[in-house]
Amino acid sequence: MENKKKGQNDSFYIANDQFKIDCKKIRIPKIGWIRLKESLNLSGKILSGAVSRIADKWFVSINLSMEITPPTFKNQDVAGVDLGVKHLAVLSNGEQIEGTNPHKNLLDKLRRLNKSLSRKVKGSKNWLKSKLKLSKLHARIANIRKDVLHKLTTKLVQEFDVIGIEDLNVSGMVRNHKLSRSILDMGFSEFRRQLEYKSVIAGVKIVVADRFFPSSKMCSRCGNVKSDLTLSDRVYCCNNCGLRLDRDLNAAINLKNTAVGSTVSACGLISSGTAKLVAA
Repeated sequence: MENKKKGQNDSFYIANDQFKIDCKKIRIPKIGWIRLKESLNLSGKILSGAVSRIADKWFVSINLSMEITPPTFKNQDVAGVDLGVKHLAVLSNGEQIEGTNPHKNLLDKLRRLNKSLSRKVKGSKNWLKSKLKLSKLHARIANIRKDVLHKLTTKLVQEFDVIGIEDLNVSGMVRNHKLSRSILDMGFSEFRRQLEYKSVIAGVKIVVADRFFPSSKMCSRCGNVKSDLTLSDRVYCCNNCGLRLDRDLNAAINLKNTAVGSTVSACGLISSGTAKLVAA
């Protein structure tokens, strides 16, 4: 059993028969009624709850069992989404989504607060004040990143019926010390988590291309694979058909084509072994 210590990962679980919600209030055992910032605007059977602390704020997560009927959309398009460091995402229609890079932008302040904390006597009042400031900054960085990802994933499931993405090996990508900080700052894993659960609610199909699929190295026009393509090559130049295209846009179009092929394959018309359907 994990040892719990006050001030470190403060959180606790509550079963559905141990708490009660009434509009914008929640009743927690041994604590009583607590005012909530917002009401629970979803209906369903409450399964459990979890109370946790982030910086100086407390949050409660409610686990509900709900019957969801995905909406049906007509005349929607298929999109390929290529994630990157230069741009957070490039869509197959040419749209570019810029990343906010919150960690990079607030790195100087983060370093100052870390240095200030290290100079304080551990456990003192000043140390606790510095620790709280640092925790608030970390929470702010995480919130900025999640806000951008929520807006992007919501936009995707609202505008497209089928979305093609890559199965990125994030743990392997961060081994590149020159790009690791930028990769983690974009939040690729969080992007996929949000996209997959929102796609189930919206009735959108997510097609994940195999991580060895050469989305960047393959020509989106003729299918020729350019094996000598490097990370510094930002424009894709096909040696076979002469196509010149932005590297990320070329990858996004390839992901779209793979998504279209896999969707047709699911209907039994053609076969494709480069991708799998995740949600429908």
